[in-house]
Amino acid sequence: MAEEWFDVVDEKDVVVSRATRQEVHAHGLRHRAVHVLVFNRAGQLFLQKRSSSKDTAPGAWDSSASGHVDAGEDYDACAVRELREEIGLHVARAPRRWLRLPACDETGQEFVWVYRQEAEGPFTLHPEEIERGAWFTPAEVIRLVRERPAAFASSFRLLWHQLVGRGEVPK
Repeated sequence: MAEEWFDVVDEKDVVVSRATRQEVHAHGLRHRAVHVLVFNRAGQLFLQKRSSSKDTAPGAWDSSASGHVDAGEDYDACAVRELREEIGLHVARAPRRWLRLPACDETGQEFVWVYRQEAEGPFTLHPEEIERGAWFTPAEVIRLVRERPAAFASSFRLLWHQLVGRGEVPK
């Protein structure tokens, strides 16, 4: 598998250099990522349970699709790519941008754009990335994040708390 390269960014999300995935994570360098939340017509959210072989948050529940923005790639192109690669959802253009998270410890020093997509599934899950997926009501997610926070990736917990706090998901 080819080595992944990411854009390293400054505190304003301006590209300052490039580094490998390993270097970025080993040195805590700021970089970019996307999270896409997929909701069905019933208002349920599709979450993925990350593979236990992942280098960060193995086995944790996470956004419907998420991933690093590759060097030279923009956020929107990454969102389209991650939907296709992780859950087999092909979209013609990037979903609606919903929330922006700053680079911080909870995101692993990633600036994150969170997107919202509507789709019904079924999805084709990438077996090396995702152990399984399931639909949850927003109320179930709120309860589970409160009762079992360690079962969720830290970046998902942060974005979910932000959305709930802004009143953008039903309680």
